Amino acid sequence: MGLEKEKLDSSVFMDDDEFNRSIEPILKKGKVYAEEPDRDPNDINAHLKLGFEDVIAEHISAHSFDKVWIGSHAAFELVKFIFYRLLTTLLAVPMAFILGLVFAVLSCIHIWLVMPVIQSFLMLLPSVHVVWRSLTDMFITPLYHSMGKSLSSVHVKTTEY
Repeated sequence: MGLEKEKLDSSVFMDDDEFNRSIEPILKKGKVYAEEPDRDPNDINAHLKLGFEDVIAEHISAHSFDKVWIGSHAAFELVKFIFYRLLTTLLAVPMAFILGLVFAVLSCIHIWLVMPVIQSFLMLLPSVHVVWRSLTDMFITPLYHSMGKSLSSVHVKTTEY
């Protein structure tokens, strides 16, 4: 083993996302990165996925200074982010409680009141159908047949003056 004259140069390349992640996901077995759960898997709030360009857009003939555009974009995103976090911090738990209560009451009413009434009507419907059919056959059908026969002899001619 002699004297080595070559210099070894080594470097480590890391993505920004990899650098900013905590060490916890790496310690979990099976996955290197922990994926964030999709909080809107059914895409219910797709209409809320809008950005600065969707709200404020400048036509090609009317442009502000680039610094103004960048500053207003940054202010928009910052205020939207901060106020959304603030409002959800203040309102999320009470609204979840109220909405849970509302949907529990609606579910209870639907299960124990609406569906038994509908099922009762569906059970009575065949006999109501028979009675309704016989009433229309006795009264309404002859009336319309006679009106049709008497009006079938009417001829309308149009003439121009």
